[in-house]
Amino acid sequence: MRQLFSYSMLIIAIVFMSGCNQRPQVGFLMDNLTLERWEKDKTLFEEKVKDLGGIVTVRIADSDPDKQLEQARQLIEEGIDVLVVIPVDLEAAGQIVKEAHRSYIPVISYDRLIRNCNLDYYVSTDNIHIGELQADYLSKVSPKGKYALVGGSTADHNAYLLHLGWMNVLQPLIDKGDIEIILDQYTTYWMPDESYSLISDYLDKGGELDAIIAGNDALASGAITALREKNLAGKVLVAGQDADIGAVRSIVAGDQTITIYKPIESMAAAAANAAIKISKGEAPSNMNLTVNNGKRLVPAILLQAQVVNRQNIQMTVVSEGYLEEQAIFE
Repeated sequence: MRQLFSYSMLIIAIVFMSGCNQRPQVGFLMDNLTLERWEKDKTLFEEKVKDLGGIVTVRIADSDPDKQLEQARQLIEEGIDVLVVIPVDLEAAGQIVKEAHRSYIPVISYDRLIRNCNLDYYVSTDNIHIGELQADYLSKVSPKGKYALVGGSTADHNAYLLHLGWMNVLQPLIDKGDIEIILDQYTTYWMPDESYSLISDYLDKGGELDAIIAGNDALASGAITALREKNLAGKVLVAGQDADIGAVRSIVAGDQTITIYKPIESMAAAAANAAIKISKGEAPSNMNLTVNNGKRLVPAILLQAQVVNRQNIQMTVVSEGYLEEQAIFE
């Protein structure tokens, strides 16, 4: 009953505050802009909110959870209507949700799920399915062999979801004895140097390798660098994620097998639409499922991603305007 009262008061407060502001004020907390894709998310989200009549205030935490919490407090004090968060840390960001709710400000978790709190909404891709896409593609090309799994940051719930997707596909082949997992390691961040060290160390010990599934394209690029030093680039299958320009160029060159194209434009648009509706006291109509964040079932939008390989670059990232053809093939 107390939680129902709290959420009722939250909606009343949102309606009241939205009536005071002519234009909805949206706070956007980001982890970092180190990786190429986050610049795209930032630009697309800002443009969409602006198109819908809102104003975005962006803060970048530089991968520091304490800094992100302080930035959240600043935005709350400035009187934002709704807060959209790409959390630095899946657990620590729960405090951001608590403090936002004290001021009756709803929170949307963007791309990465904030765990174990009363999160309001979640907009992302289906990351288990992305992991399945990666593993399914490589295991069809190489149904037998030695596989390395290089996961992402343990501070990001997506890393665990991707791994779950990988194992959904690979476990039956492991049980049959067709595939051997010779390396299964999460990383501290999502950066190339970590995967480079893992793969390089394994190869230096004389290890054999047939395929690498990486949590993102940055990790894939580090693995490819290690392979290149052993003259193995293009001989070992490599899967990444995010459709970074460097990764797509590596696919064209034959060093990377696939990447995963996430519909970032659609995701940014969905988050922006939800933020503007919430700021006006309306419930987002396109939250078509729920995701358990450890505390509650969070209304969510999970968009589908697709494989990008050498044969379909034109039909995917180019035709949808995500990357320019000239930039890929220059």
